[in-house]
Amino acid sequence: MNKFQLEIFEGPLDLLLHLIKKNEVSITDIPIAVITEQYLETLELMEYLDLDVAGEFLVMAATLVQIKSRMLLPPDEADVDEEEGGDPRDELVRRLLEYQRFKEAAGELERRDVLRRDVFARTPEPPAHVETVGFESVSLFDLISALRTVLERLPKDFAHQVVLETVSVREKMSLLLDDLHRRGQIVFQELFAGAVSRLDVIVTFLAMLELVKIRAVKIWQEETAGPIVIAPAAPLGEAQQKMAGAAIEEDGNGA
Repeated sequence: MNKFQLEIFEGPLDLLLHLIKKNEVSITDIPIAVITEQYLETLELMEYLDLDVAGEFLVMAATLVQIKSRMLLPPDEADVDEEEGGDPRDELVRRLLEYQRFKEAAGELERRDVLRRDVFARTPEPPAHVETVGFESVSLFDLISALRTVLERLPKDFAHQVVLETVSVREKMSLLLDDLHRRGQIVFQELFAGAVSRLDVIVTFLAMLELVKIRAVKIWQEETAGPIVIAPAAPLGEAQQKMAGAAIEEDGNGA
């Protein structure tokens, strides 16, 4: 089965920054045990969803486990005067701070680009602008965290139910599109209000990701850590045409 790949790449450092922000801790003083556990849980859920988990995610997982183990062990007296006698987190902190600076610089350049486009109003009309949707204000990892919350709220006996009828990802996409255009917008958790099984939740989530991928829906948060809102990004007819022309993975994932 092909992995679900995102057009906008987000790597292991993005995931670590997301977890640091979510836990409201400082980059320079990472609670490595907590962050490592949450990182591995997120990786497990990504693999369960058949999202494309690149090798660097696994390398970072190994790095975190190594740092965690070094911090749990008493310091070796022979290493006191050597580089390895320092804080095992130092190199990771340096990488995170450097990566964060690059991301902030890239964001500033993008904002300047938009400002120039808005200021020079007498230039020829640009092509019809399609609002960028997907993972700008809401990242993939925000969505996965929200999904985990939904899954944790399912009754435990859902895991033992046998689902005789399942809806494919493409069918679920059509249902979501109709619902969104009827209601205007939906809070993320409301997508799963009618879910009757864990499989139903997973299929709904994958359908939403596919709609984001073909730019049929947009996702945002009005404030940090606020509700995730989903709304149409194109007229219904145009969205249906996009969906008809898209290669949608129809197979189940063993959920």
